[in-house]
Amino acid sequence: MAESVQTDFAGRPPGIILMLLRIAIGWHFLYEGVSKALTPGWTSGGYLDASRWVLGDLFQWIAANPAALRAVDLLNIGAQIVIGLLLVLGAFTRASAVAGIVFLLLYYVANPPLVGYDFGSQGNGSYLVVDLRLIEALGLAVLAALPALALYGLDRWYALRRSTASAPAEQEAKTGEIDGEPVPVQLRPAPDGGPGRREILANLASLPFLGAFGYALFKKRQWTSWEEKNLVDAVTAASTKTLDVASLRELKGQIPLARVGDVEFSRLILGGNLLSGWAHSRDLIYVSQLVKAYHNKERIFATLLMAERCGINTLLTNPILCTLIDEYWKRRIGKIQFITDCAGLDYDENGARPTPFDEYLDRIRRAIDYGAAACYIQGETADYYMQNGQLGRLEKVMDLIRDNGITFGIGAHHLETLVACVDAGMVPDFWMKTMHHHDYWSARHPEWHDNMYCNNPEETAAWMRERPEPWIAFKTMAAGAIHPNQAFRFAFEGGADFVCAGMYDFQMVEDVNIALDVLADGVPARQRPWMA
Repeated sequence: MAESVQTDFAGRPPGIILMLLRIAIGWHFLYEGVSKALTPGWTSGGYLDASRWVLGDLFQWIAANPAALRAVDLLNIGAQIVIGLLLVLGAFTRASAVAGIVFLLLYYVANPPLVGYDFGSQGNGSYLVVDLRLIEALGLAVLAALPALALYGLDRWYALRRSTASAPAEQEAKTGEIDGEPVPVQLRPAPDGGPGRREILANLASLPFLGAFGYALFKKRQWTSWEEKNLVDAVTAASTKTLDVASLRELKGQIPLARVGDVEFSRLILGGNLLSGWAHSRDLIYVSQLVKAYHNKERIFATLLMAERCGINTLLTNPILCTLIDEYWKRRIGKIQFITDCAGLDYDENGARPTPFDEYLDRIRRAIDYGAAACYIQGETADYYMQNGQLGRLEKVMDLIRDNGITFGIGAHHLETLVACVDAGMVPDFWMKTMHHHDYWSARHPEWHDNMYCNNPEETAAWMRERPEPWIAFKTMAAGAIHPNQAFRFAFEGGADFVCAGMYDFQMVEDVNIALDVLADGVPARQRPWMA
């Protein structure tokens, strides 16, 4: 009792501040739990799957195990609601504070705001080591160290009632003491031996906060409902989801793999144009800027991770993204491999112009040094050099790549380029060739408007039937003009062994399911044998 009296802050400025701290943290816990419970399909899977620190393997295992993930989700929601309620009411404060600390530290360890480990963090800003979770944990540690009588709440009311019930009422009334210790006025009991009316009201002061919470939640739900009805892609979850695990539940399977030389590629390869801002948006000149704004570094990492979860093990990109992929690997977010398009053309307002050849070779060396699984001469580059009679430069590129032991490919938009390469004795490990039909509006326009990438799909299919090398088809959707449910089937039926497709993260599961459906029936209309 002596300790309780000496550390009694109730009714004083420090006590009021500490009580408000307890209620504020409790409010936050309560909202996080209730909002998750009210969010259809909410799961902690994305957050856990993004973990790469000390317990990363355990958290990833939970995310990959549906039963474990469901149990963790229910525990997460229930614990946050219970801890929040107890903190707001000031009931079992020490136990709820300790439980809250454990939860906050688990969140912190899963995705800490440490350099290189913060992918997937669900924060309200940019943090360095110290973030909201750590600050709240320290606040709860202060509350856990206080005795029950320190602050207004149900704990104080119960402790006072128990103390006064065990002390002689006559002694309290005459001396204002309990067990020989002076009792502050606000602790003195009522004539019946229990806490006074003012004391009871003070200890129930947090009830209005629960009422305010309920009203605020009701208004927020009203606003969220309006957003869902009137806005596209309204954000209604308690926190942003880096990886859309809910959509992964709709995944029908994993994209199969096939070997090219010493490397295994997934039958569906993720195209990198969208990640680096090349949207091929025809007359919509703002789209490339929009794509670049969407694909910040963390979004690119989330897209790559989503691809891997769908069984896509290969990204087709350019040397520009090498450092980003290297960071993706070093942060242990994932291990997707990449094919680099060895592009030898730059672009300005006057169109394409050749890159100085020494600089072009340096770009290729850079991609090899960063761990490219394969290199291919980019389609427009091969077209340009062949059309301008510079076969020797292409041969030097081929020699550089093969001398480094890297799987080598040749790409083209024009079939004549590939024919000329074979005639010159340049036979790659794989081909990259555009492949799409012309059954879309802009393809039938009398003028060319950057809208057609495969001028002769029938001739391409016929020529490829005579070639034993694997073929990766690209531009299969004609840069967004053809739906993937048509594009993928057309490419595989035409003889492609792999399809490279640019996909946003929110399209990934749907596109993978389409590819799986096409491959599942064995592609009966296909005339070319599978070459990989």
